[in-house]
Amino acid sequence: MNEKVEEKIEELKEQSKEEKVNKKSEKKECKDNKKLKELETEIEALKLALNASNEKALRANAEMMNFKRRKEEETAYMLKFASEDVIKALLPVVDNFERAIKLDDNDLSDEVSKFLSGFKMIYTQMIDVLNRNEVKEIVSEGVEFDPTVHQAVLMEHDDNKPSGVILEVLQKGYQYKDKVIRPAMVKVNE
Repeated sequence: MNEKVEEKIEELKEQSKEEKVNKKSEKKECKDNKKLKELETEIEALKLALNASNEKALRANAEMMNFKRRKEEETAYMLKFASEDVIKALLPVVDNFERAIKLDDNDLSDEVSKFLSGFKMIYTQMIDVLNRNEVKEIVSEGVEFDPTVHQAVLMEHDDNKPSGVILEVLQKGYQYKDKVIRPAMVKVNE
């Protein structure tokens, strides 16, 4: 019987050991589960932070592309109209040449007439330079008044012409490429 008791004791000891191992294993498993949940929470937080960083980088990249595009457009505009100030300064000179050319050749002496023919050649060259630089005179006389290209200075009534038509051009207007650099000063029919 002693043997049976001893076997039973041994068996109980074994079970006790197994239970202790199982309890340790369960405790370890519980700790592992806790750690696993903590790690999963941390992974989710890191994923959210990564997504936020990616969105921030995308926004910064888009902003940089927009800035680059705006700068390129601004530079292209500046290059397109780079000569505008020089052309505006030349327009009064062209006006003065036109006034000088309008003088009547018949009433002038030979010497003044020669000067006038020189003025005509210079004027022709200036108009050619302006045309090559895409400066065009705004057609005004006899057309409908357009406030985007004309500046009404005087109004007069003429029964022979419809209302709103330009009767006389007082100062020529000019367009540089697609931009009005000086509107035409005109007299408009009431």
